[in-house]
Amino acid sequence: MRREYYSILLASTLLFASGCAIEAQVPYGEDVSIEEVSKVARGEPFTYEDYETVLSAYVTEDGLVDYASLKANREILDRFHADLAALPKEVYEGWTESEKIAFWVNIYNSLTLQAIIDNYPVDSIRDIPGVWKRLQFTVMGEGMTLDTIEHGILRREFNEPRIHMALVCASIGCPLLRTEPFTGDRLDEQLDEQTRVFLGFDRNFQIDLDRNEVLLSSIFQWFGEDFEATYGTSDKFEGHNDKARAVLNFVSQYVNDDDLSYLKQVEYRLKYLDYDWGLNALTHRQS
Repeated sequence: MRREYYSILLASTLLFASGCAIEAQVPYGEDVSIEEVSKVARGEPFTYEDYETVLSAYVTEDGLVDYASLKANREILDRFHADLAALPKEVYEGWTESEKIAFWVNIYNSLTLQAIIDNYPVDSIRDIPGVWKRLQFTVMGEGMTLDTIEHGILRREFNEPRIHMALVCASIGCPLLRTEPFTGDRLDEQLDEQTRVFLGFDRNFQIDLDRNEVLLSSIFQWFGEDFEATYGTSDKFEGHNDKARAVLNFVSQYVNDDDLSYLKQVEYRLKYLDYDWGLNALTHRQS
């Protein structure tokens, strides 16, 4: 029902804008200023309403994105990013920690959508030069990169390793992009759900009984140290290093009873699966 509502809302918005479609689809900063586009700049409160409209209209329940349609009808996403640019820092500073984490995860994911449609068609986000370290986006009046958001803010300022189950870099190997924004009041529930869904795919978690191997997404290899503060353990998963033990302790809290029983064994090899950098576009299929 909600998806149908937002589809109607989006269609109505686009119909209203059709009389000035050329101007409406020009991102702010070219021929249109932030003040002209942003509701926040005009004194309205910051919300995720526009971002939720985009997610509901262009993201499937399987986390795939209709980038072609989003690129053709990008004005709502651009308006949300204009609101990000105009958001006063003092408003952000008054939020709870959960609200701040939800904010940064949402804008990482939304700005990644922008990076893709700015360069679409591409087969992979890695086809975009400097996408993480050089492309600049304006947030609260300050220029920053996707790397700054992920590594300089989320990983440095917050002890919440489950962000790695929520950050979506537009790849099949990533967690699924939700059809709703993260919110502070539901963040814990949403991150737990993201983790269970992520580990439910063979490309992210497998147990090979014949080879006596546990295979995990490369995300756990790249960011395993982020799990040590919360999930580090000295009395479980012997035979693995500290990083691997923390990861296994984390994973064990989200798997079924049979998999949990196997993970508690002492003797198995831990290996990491190849990461699929293919674009999470609607034309791709989940495995």
